[in-house]
Amino acid sequence: MERVPLERKVLNENARVASELRVRFTERGILCLNLISSPGSGKTTLLERTLESFPASERVALLTGDIQTENDARRLARFGFPVKQITTGGTCHLDARMIERALADWVLEDIDLLLIENVGNLVCPSSYDLGEAAKIVVLSVTEGEEKPLKYPSIFFKSELMILNKTDLLPHVPFDVAAAEQNARQIHAGIEIVRVSCMNRDGVDNWLGWLQRKRAAARLAAVSATQP
Repeated sequence: MERVPLERKVLNENARVASELRVRFTERGILCLNLISSPGSGKTTLLERTLESFPASERVALLTGDIQTENDARRLARFGFPVKQITTGGTCHLDARMIERALADWVLEDIDLLLIENVGNLVCPSSYDLGEAAKIVVLSVTEGEEKPLKYPSIFFKSELMILNKTDLLPHVPFDVAAAEQNARQIHAGIEIVRVSCMNRDGVDNWLGWLQRKRAAARLAAVSATQP
């Protein structure tokens, strides 16, 4: 009988912390993005392609969430940018308090792009605001094109859908047009980028989207500091 009130209390507390984080990010011109997908969709490989495209001077940092192991953090740390693993120990999502704790010993003024790789799950992470500017859902062609209809919440809340592993299209029964139509049925305004991290097709389109969002974050920071 207490489950619903308790869940509401947890989400309300999360929303409060997330709101505080968002203010901190906005004031400093930090673009924070929350990447969400099923396990095995290729989030970490996408982040590897993203980081390898940046010069060492880029002010980027990463938080990567997983139930166990620090394998993803080790993979991403080799590019030389600050990376921290958040091991949830069984929890199927990251929450705003986890992000707040992970950032405690980082100087936010040294960051203008914060990438969060959420735990592999299309359900739980959709309910938790992390203070991000946008959620990004990654859907691979090795999954079903009906995923947006089965898990509408995350597609509705995401600003961008990355359709990943497109190099496998000749080998899997995946209908790209149907997948994109299903996503837009849930969220008419969702942007879609098709990407192959193996042959780099579409990676430049993803990086272009990222740069446009970073420019918008810098403008928002200027506006926030003006009287």
